[in-house]
Amino acid sequence: MTKTILLVHGAWLNSKSWELWKARYEAKGYTVLAPDWPGDEGDPVELKAHPNKALTHFGPKEIVDHYENLIRALPEAPILIGHSAGGVFVQHLADRGLGVAAVAIDPAPTPGVGIPLDGLLSALPVLSDPFSGAKVVSMSKDFFGARFANGLPRDQVDAHFERYIVPTAGKVYWDGVTSGGAGPIDWDSKIRAPMLLIGGGKDLIAPASMTEAIFKKQKHAASLTELKILEDRSHYTCLEPGWEEVADFALAWAEKNQRAGDFAKAA
Repeated sequence: MTKTILLVHGAWLNSKSWELWKARYEAKGYTVLAPDWPGDEGDPVELKAHPNKALTHFGPKEIVDHYENLIRALPEAPILIGHSAGGVFVQHLADRGLGVAAVAIDPAPTPGVGIPLDGLLSALPVLSDPFSGAKVVSMSKDFFGARFANGLPRDQVDAHFERYIVPTAGKVYWDGVTSGGAGPIDWDSKIRAPMLLIGGGKDLIAPASMTEAIFKKQKHAASLTELKILEDRSHYTCLEPGWEEVADFALAWAEKNQRAGDFAKAA
């Protein structure tokens, strides 16, 4: 069994969003890596005040390539766990034969899968500006509380927004819409690691219906594919109360179902 876990964050968050999961998994004896997307490095408070313009250069393809290079340099193949856009990137990394198990939590729109209305509405703050693909985009606190973290107690919204939310690259959204993101996924893959998809019944960003649609595609792969819908969870499931159960469920599944062998350097 591998003792390495790689966590992949989504849009509007950076590696700090994994601080609780990282500590929990490290306490179980794992080496836990939570790299930032290129350009997302730094403290969220500072990044909100001074957005990093370098983000405009990185879309899905560049981000997935960045993670692939990190994985191939590891001494052993990791468990891959990603949230939101990170859940899409984990699917791409698994499609490249990387990792011993993959967990995609509330995966964002994935190439080849339709986007439901709630998902489209949640993308409007970015896609309603036709020039946002060349910009660094900020999320409003109102949007965060109403749609992104609608499962978070109201008295915690301000603190979580300040601690965790960062600007994101409009390019991530537009590349996903106009150029297929990081490319197609081989749904019939013979090399993909076992995969768990976790969706949230209260998710307004990446609705459970979309997670179910992704599952129906991914289950055509040769390896095990399973689906878990957590009916009372929002898109902010990795940080809202009860995150511990989600973290433990994801890891227990990966421990049970990971494949043997070193796939970190898969061709």
